[in-house]
Amino acid sequence: MVRIVRETSGLGEKFMLENSTVTSEAIREDRPRAIAAGFHALSDPLRIQVLELLRQQELCVCELCDQLGVNQSKLSFHLKILKDVGLIRGRQEGRWIYYSLNLPQFVALEQYLSEYGRLSRISPGRKCSE
Repeated sequence: MVRIVRETSGLGEKFMLENSTVTSEAIREDRPRAIAAGFHALSDPLRIQVLELLRQQELCVCELCDQLGVNQSKLSFHLKILKDVGLIRGRQEGRWIYYSLNLPQFVALEQYLSEYGRLSRISPGRKCSE
């Protein structure tokens, strides 16, 4: 089962997916938003490039900027999106922030997609009666 965590702040809402056996009406209502937010974060080529780099190792912002050839402002915008949906996490060391993948979030999205793979034959629709 996938658990959705919703955090609200002055900047808006943030949805995150977590593995859990907990079910509730609130989680069922938030699940579509959290899943959509996760896939939206994956819909940008630059964000995919960031994730590909982070698959190899933890990196700081300056290293990511250098390897991607983008300025810090542009990268920070994309890192915030990835962090807000929980796909990456930041660890501060001195004045530097090092980013790494948050693998449980990827597992949660993968589990959502795998539910479709488990579907056997889909029954044909019933005829509508007017």
